[in-house]
Amino acid sequence: MTINCLGNLVDLSFPKIMGILNVTPNSFYDGGKYSDEKSMLFQVEKMLAEGATFIDIGAYSSKPSAEFVSEEEEIARLIPILKLVLKHFPETLISVDTFRANVAKAGIQNGACIINDISAGSLDANMMQIAAELQVPYIMMHMKGNPQTMQSLAYYENITKEMLFYFSEKVALARSFGINDLIIDPGFGFAKTLEHNFELLNNLELLQMLELPMLVGVSRKSMVYKTLETTAEFALNGTTVLNTIALQKGANILRVHDVKEALDAVKLVNQL
Repeated sequence: MTINCLGNLVDLSFPKIMGILNVTPNSFYDGGKYSDEKSMLFQVEKMLAEGATFIDIGAYSSKPSAEFVSEEEEIARLIPILKLVLKHFPETLISVDTFRANVAKAGIQNGACIINDISAGSLDANMMQIAAELQVPYIMMHMKGNPQTMQSLAYYENITKEMLFYFSEKVALARSFGINDLIIDPGFGFAKTLEHNFELLNNLELLQMLELPMLVGVSRKSMVYKTLETTAEFALNGTTVLNTIALQKGANILRVHDVKEALDAVKLVNQL
């Protein structure tokens, strides 16, 4: 199970770690933490040294009820950071976290190699066409609505069954455009209640029916800290527990804030 990143085949049969670099001032956990070049480069260097295969850069917070950011502002935030990272760490495999085709295209043209789309093309009709033209791996996530409305749409009769249908349709559409490398993301926390998140995690192995690599992102999310009655700041241990379960149920990529701990989970689960 491989994906092609800048001509390099990345083998996902041994799970990989995607480190998160948010350059937004309002992300739920690390918003504003990396507001200058020194802090950003330090964090990227740390994540790479600890074993991250990918660095995911996002310039638009997708937390529930996140404020709207214009396409122009998103690009203006993203590109200088992308260039900065590649100047200092030129071999870095960067994923652009965006649901906008023009932002994705600008990111790829400036050295990124993966598109990570929380809407699977639902929020920009041009996204899949752009991904196909650029011939880069495309991560498609499950969600309803947009970051401003998604939590009001968290209702399902059978979330796992509906998600399988959702991805079947999205995969067929992506293939019709000619996208070769697809990765699915069940979208923990996106248009889902706490109960939905845990039901989904409990049945996560069923998504292997799609025969595609799977990315899981539960890092420090509310499903962890609300269950433990704490905050995102103190949710690392809980995150590691859920990452371990996700790995046992077939996750190929863990998208995390804390790379070392995630890689430890990968190594230990691999020994099983």
